[in-house]
Amino acid sequence: MRLRFLLTMCVVVLGLSACSGKAPVAFTNTDVTGLAYGKDFSLPDHNGRLRTLADFKGKAVVVFFGFTQCPDVCPTTMLEMANVMTALGPDADKVQVLFVTVDPERDTAELLKQYVPAFDPRFLGLRGDLAETEKTAKEFKVFYQKVPGKTPGSYTIDHTAGSYVFDTQGRIRLFIRHGQGTEPIVHDVKILLAE
Repeated sequence: MRLRFLLTMCVVVLGLSACSGKAPVAFTNTDVTGLAYGKDFSLPDHNGRLRTLADFKGKAVVVFFGFTQCPDVCPTTMLEMANVMTALGPDADKVQVLFVTVDPERDTAELLKQYVPAFDPRFLGLRGDLAETEKTAKEFKVFYQKVPGKTPGSYTIDHTAGSYVFDTQGRIRLFIRHGQGTEPIVHDVKILLAE
């Protein structure tokens, strides 16, 4: 009898919550909540300070892997994120954009210090040595590969074009597809900031 009462109460509670009219908010980008990878990183920023995800607790964090000599994907992604920050208004101070170079041979800390904040002064460039870069890319399952140019220093790099977004508690939540425009990203970041 007691079991039947408990089951009835569960059904009533579930029915009431379904009738509340409050549908779960859906992300526009790919929800990757609970991924078993992309847990953390440990890389120096363009000012020489060692950074981990814990440094940005309380902020939504966008992580993008790229390189400064990239002709298209990287500058358009960074510009898109700068536009997101503008659209967020005062909430932009609760967001941290991190640009992780996959080209530490050419992307010096000095170069990153000029390139990354040119899009928004709050953005940070992260740069490890070759081994640290490889380790971090593996942790995030990010593909990158040198494509030889006409001279040894004129190579380009094929790489994953999307960005990862962490919530204010440091949990990986979203994968943002490249080139979709500002609005879907703003929509999703606002959801994360409201949680």
